[in-house]
Amino acid sequence: MDENKLLKTGTTNVGIVCRDGIVLGADRKVTLGGSIVSSKKFEKVIIINEDIAVTVAGLVSDIQLLTKLIRAQIKIDELRKNRKLKVKEVANLLANLVYQNVRKYSTIEGITAFLLGGRDKEGTYLYQIGMDGSCSKYDDYTSEGSGMLFAIGVLEANYKENLNVEDGVKLVVSALNASMQRDAASGAGCDVITITKDGTKKVFSKQLDTRVSA
Repeated sequence: MDENKLLKTGTTNVGIVCRDGIVLGADRKVTLGGSIVSSKKFEKVIIINEDIAVTVAGLVSDIQLLTKLIRAQIKIDELRKNRKLKVKEVANLLANLVYQNVRKYSTIEGITAFLLGGRDKEGTYLYQIGMDGSCSKYDDYTSEGSGMLFAIGVLEANYKENLNVEDGVKLVVSALNASMQRDAASGAGCDVITITKDGTKKVFSKQLDTRVSA
């Protein structure tokens, strides 16, 4: 399968709120219906700009389109308003795009879902954009995809209020590791991005080598 076909929800995306920022992480495996591995190097955490980043799940072609649209819409709205958009505004814009995309007539259903982390003058925020276009704000942590149950178990047991970003990165990697060990549709590696006063930055990236040779 190439990058224009199905990613489905065979993935694990994780987002947590820390006292000094947001941490987003995701695995790298792309599958066809969760059973056939079609790519092991697809990065599912995407930096939108210096203030916003998202994790992605769903149809890759629709994800690529929606990320291009949200980047363009942010620039247009900021030019019109002559100010940076608040994270809540960006989350609502993306939710509207997802809502319109999934409800348009098409022979291929445009299913997408996002975790969105961002910062503005008022603070840092974490939102989940559901495949139905819903928009939910989280004050602690969330996860989505086929491996979410394994990841949530790790987060539930280890998340603490006022966690700093450094420890948050370790927790996200642990949550992703748990899902990659047990969920057949998650794996191959992972990427982690932080969103702090210093901007959006990739802080962890690892490709797993599962080849066996004699």
